Amino acid sequence: MNMNAASVATVDAHSREFLVFSLGEEEYAIDILKVQEIRGYENVTRIANAPDFIKGVTNLRGVIVPIVDLRIKFHLSKVEYGGQTVVIVVNVGERVVGIVVDGVSDVMTLTPEQIKPAPEFGVTLSSDYLSGLGSLDDRMLVLVDIEKLLNSEEMALVDHITE
Repeated sequence: MNMNAASVATVDAHSREFLVFSLGEEEYAIDILKVQEIRGYENVTRIANAPDFIKGVTNLRGVIVPIVDLRIKFHLSKVEYGGQTVVIVVNVGERVVGIVVDGVSDVMTLTPEQIKPAPEFGVTLSSDYLSGLGSLDDRMLVLVDIEKLLNSEEMALVDHITE
């Protein structure tokens, strides 16, 4: 009996929780431990000379937070701001960044067996930023490595501009 309980605990220890969000028709997920909060989209202060996917910055309780629209970064054709549009505030390394997405659906726990390596092709996103694909029942989630995505050279531009 105890043996069984121990093996269940082992499975749980290796499982990871992901926040699931949508961009267009696709579902993406990021590690829940990187998420600080989820907020509605509000107007941001534009920054001159910033790449188009950087919407600007906002003041979050005294911290200046760059806001990145992932829909523009991932080259989605239709980018609309509506009631479902949310900003996921993520904490990556020493940096707090807001990412704009079409909506947040749920939090999912994935076991290592449910996470497949990222394909080299066929996804709208460069495979550099993917940590894999999560499959749960009939859903396929694109797992985004938010640290790699937000530590890219482009984000260094944000630091430079906001300083």
